[in-house]
Parts: sequence; structure tokens; C-alpha cells
Amino acid sequence: MKHITLSRRNFIKHACALPAAVGVMPGMLSAMTNDVIKRVIPSSGEEISIMGMGTYSTFSHSTPLEQLGEVMQAFFDHGGQMIDSSPMYGPAEGIVGELLKTTQNTAGYFAATKVWTDGREAGIRQMNESMRLMGVETMDLMQIHNLRDWKVHLKTLKEWKEQGRIRYLGITTSHGRYHDELETIMKTEPLDFVQLTYSAANRLTDERLLPLAHDRGIATIINRPYQGGSLFRKVRGKPLPDWAGEIDCTSWGQFFLKFIAGHPAVTCIIPATSKVRHILDNMAGGTGRVPDAAQRKRMIDYLEAL
Repeated sequence: MKHITLSRRNFIKHACALPAAVGVMPGMLSAMTNDVIKRVIPSSGEEISIMGMGTYSTFSHSTPLEQLGEVMQAFFDHGGQMIDSSPMYGPAEGIVGELLKTTQNTAGYFAATKVWTDGREAGIRQMNESMRLMGVETMDLMQIHNLRDWKVHLKTLKEWKEQGRIRYLGITTSHGRYHDELETIMKTEPLDFVQLTYSAANRLTDERLLPLAHDRGIATIINRPYQGGSLFRKVRGKPLPDWAGEIDCTSWGQFFLKFIAGHPAVTCIIPATSKVRHILDNMAGGTGRVPDAAQRKRMIDYLEAL
């Protein structure tokens, strides 16, 4: 399939403007109306469901295991694939691995975690333990968490990818103070994935990092899609706009997720939850129509007017 090349200026100007075009650009839509939205991982051509699931502060011992099991089952039953974790998240990796033993419909499971320590040998030990906890012999995606000791770990990840121990490698940040360094890494290193923050309330990565990921053929994972809940606080008690149905939205959560999904450089979004009703709402946000550039602007204008 022939790819369409856009300059960065035209990418920002015309993002999502033509449904016919988005099906052939790296990281863009390959399924739309009434279906689970899939995106392409540029480095391989593999498709993955746009709606993943994070585990930060949700997959913990403070929530009954049975409840988390129901969340995970609903995730897979509605087409979910990527589950993202980290050693930083306490018991999350182990809880994911334990629940997978009894969860059905997990054939498409895409395991993603991170290395979060200093030093080569410590990193190797930690990654081996993560794979054991998550119950996988091959990790689909191993990421360097918040750029920590990234030069050392990236060398190991390249070796592990060549050996088949991991399928993809990446790097993450949820902090704007790392953006300049992350941009340099994205320009110079062979990354499969980059994880960063993007939402209707925080569009800083729209200026340079998301266009750069598009240009470099790097898949993107979006964390903090609700901006730590601040978006829900902003719209509390406010009705959805009448035109939300044009992009198959029936809730504010879906509205926020669809805004992100409409960006042509977004590959996967990973909202975290420990509630079944929330995971069902999240998964609905990963189906149906997504907004084009004009509709995304309308969404921002509406939110800013509240």
C-alpha cells in the first residue's frame, strides 16, 4: 500500500480532513463506522485496537481482584488489546498476569510495560521480572519509563528485539519538561513507539512531538487522556452538544476520547480505570466515527466556551 507523505505544516493543517487518505497513512484509521477502530503500527504494518487500557493507580490491592477481573474481561470482550503497565505501578504487573489466567477472549492481547531503574544489569533483572509477572515469554512492547537511563536501556532493548525477546521498543514521558530531550531521541533513534500525554485540555504535544512521530513512522500511545480528571470536572452538570451524535458520542468520556482518536498520529489511547461501567464507556469511545479536523476544532471551541 502506498503511503501519502505530508509536510509538517500540511499535517497540522489538514489532519483527519479526508477519510480516504487516513486509511493509508502511518498510524491512521483502518476501520470506522460501527466497528472497533484499528490503527496501524508503522514499523510493522500490524493493526491494533485504538482503545487500550492503562493500569496506573487502578490495578492495585485497594480494589477487589474480582472487580478488576470484570474490568479486564469487559476490555477484551469489546475488542481491547494493549494493556500498559510498569514496575512503577506497584502490584499492577502481577495483577494483570494473575487475571489473565482466568480471562477469556485474550487472543489479541498486546502486553506493554516499562523499564524504570538505573543501570544495565538492574534493567535486565527488572524486565525479566516484569515478563514473569505479566505471564509472557515475549513482551510485545518494552518501553523506557520517563527517559530514565535511556541510553543504557535502549541498547539492551535493541539487543532484545534482535533476539526476539520483545517485539517492539519505545520510550515514554508524561512530563513536559522532558519534551526537548524526547524530541531529540525521536529524531535520532529507531523507536517503534513513543508514549506521551495528549488531551483536549493539554495539546502541547500537538506542536512538535505528534507531527514528528507521524513523520518518523513512530506509533504513539496516549496517556492521561482525561488530564487527571480535570476534563470531567470542567463539564460536570453540562450537557453534551447536540452534534455529538455525529461522531457517535453518548457521553463526555467518549467525547474526550474521540477528540484524541481524531488525531492522525494517534495509535493507541490508554485510559485507566477500576470500574466496569467506565471501561465499557471507554471501549465505546474506540468504536464508530471519529471527528475530522473541522469537528475537532468545534469540540475545542465548545469546551473553551463552557
